[in-house]
Amino acid sequence: MPLPLEGLSAVVTGAGRGLGRAEALELAGLGAAVVVNDYGQPGRDGSGAASAGPAEEVAAEIRERGGRAVAHTGDVSDLQQAGELLDLAITEFGRLDILVNNAGILRDRMVFSMTEDEWDSVIRVHLKGHFNTTRFAAAHWRDRAKAAGGSVYGRIVNTSSEAFLAGSAGQPNYAAAKGGIVGLTTSTALALAKYGVTANAICPRARTRMTEDVFAGLARPEDGLDPLAPEHVAPLVGYLASPAAARVNGQLLVVHGGMVAVVERPRVQAKFDSKQETFTYDELDALLTPHYADRAPGETFAAAEVLGLKRG
Repeated sequence: MPLPLEGLSAVVTGAGRGLGRAEALELAGLGAAVVVNDYGQPGRDGSGAASAGPAEEVAAEIRERGGRAVAHTGDVSDLQQAGELLDLAITEFGRLDILVNNAGILRDRMVFSMTEDEWDSVIRVHLKGHFNTTRFAAAHWRDRAKAAGGSVYGRIVNTSSEAFLAGSAGQPNYAAAKGGIVGLTTSTALALAKYGVTANAICPRARTRMTEDVFAGLARPEDGLDPLAPEHVAPLVGYLASPAAARVNGQLLVVHGGMVAVVERPRVQAKFDSKQETFTYDELDALLTPHYADRAPGETFAAAEVLGLKRG
């Protein structure tokens, strides 16, 4: 029996370490030929000299396992280099079928202390990086669909975060970028559906160098697979990249440690209508203040309230 992704080709960004590495290995294990992209900077804040090492090592690991893979060490936040990345997949493997966007950096700071560069750099790598690769992949699939006179095979899996769902006090840049990625994903899903292409986003919870502070208090188990291992996330990416997920489009899924949750679009929690043509301050005070009376001053919603889940 053929593997689910046999004959297909994939690009995975940020694939030299952590989640991206696990995803690239998963796609290759399911039969895809993979372009492993990683800019290779050692610092999780995007600092340090770029290096071909991480991408080359993962590509070599895939080949050692009997798969097909090439490395790309360009910066996806640069539009030209992102285009070259997609061109590499088409040149090496004849076409592009799957795009997994995972590249990102962290520059954490409270909003009242954040510098312009700390804001711009995170937005550039995460949100612009996702756009850059998506833009070229979408054009490739649109051109192929027009030439074929029908739909083509195309899958996009973008990486968001629960930081956008419930906020993250020290990460206004990261939370904003991850929220923007969801908006980009749903817009792309609507635009490309007629060509046979799907676009979905995941919110992974995994222990990587990007999240080492978040999970610092949760020790790795001495035996067995770490519930926060990236390997728990990778199978969902493989599924979303496969033909089996043809009906999954424009969705946001939270995934970690053997759990997948499908997140609904925002719903109206309460609705108030004015008794006049328009609201007055006094009327809003009489309606809204009692509605929030059970909250402490300054309290916001919690992640569990957003997702209907308890943190694991």
